[in-house]
Amino acid sequence: MLVRIDLDRQGDEFGYRVSEESETLYADDGLASLAECLIAAVEGLPSGVLAAEIWFDRVVSGTYPLQVIAMNLDQVVQHALNTTAMIDELMPDR
Repeated sequence: MLVRIDLDRQGDEFGYRVSEESETLYADDGLASLAECLIAAVEGLPSGVLAAEIWFDRVVSGTYPLQVIAMNLDQVVQHALNTTAMIDELMPDR
């Protein structure tokens, strides 16, 4: 199974939403960092989930096997930040 993890920034706090085929499975907000959101999102996944599509601020940064997220958390978070920043430069009014 593949899920989608939407990460968002709300001022100085972050939140996440985990969904499968547009149906929200669970969500949380008020967390201190994107890494904390991603950890919480992955820890709550039901068995059978093999990979996650990661979005930050409405921009997809990639689809990763759960093992890759676990072993490379900082890189996955940085990639999401970098990808969204590049899109913001190209489309500042998005």
